[in-house]
Amino acid sequence: MFREMRRKKQLMSTELTEEVLSRCTNGVLACLGDEGYPYAVPVSYAYYNNKIYFHSGKAGHKVDSLENYEKVSFAVVDEDKIISSEYTSYFRSVIAFGRARFVEGDEWHQGFKALVEKYSFDQPEDKKHKEITGCTQSHIIAIDIDHLTGKEAIEFVRMRQEGKL
Repeated sequence: MFREMRRKKQLMSTELTEEVLSRCTNGVLACLGDEGYPYAVPVSYAYYNNKIYFHSGKAGHKVDSLENYEKVSFAVVDEDKIISSEYTSYFRSVIAFGRARFVEGDEWHQGFKALVEKYSFDQPEDKKHKEITGCTQSHIIAIDIDHLTGKEAIEFVRMRQEGKL
């Protein structure tokens, strides 16, 4: 169903792919927008329990798109260092394909908590708890991942093989 990566040597391990997804702080959600146009929007997110969670207002282009069509892709770029003398960049990125859904109840709280922990980890527990319980005007959306791949520059592959990375 999903295409194999053409440059297989650059395919990152599952472990490294999940590390990248865990440490990045923003990604681009791509979905089917109005009149069949692709709609891509940057979002802050948390990777938790093998799902991608992000919050959203209760209305707007993103919400309308996800209500109409659940299939999405999500991309993050972990590194992109330009090496002008080599006419290239040393990059590391992840793409997830999955199905987005609006979550409720316990999963809403877990997803929101994962976001608060990621972005406000240094705040006192009582403030984080107040933020989670006090927020009632947002959706928490989960992406159930169907396919996940990570790719890195061949130079990073070579460095990893040589034990330099």
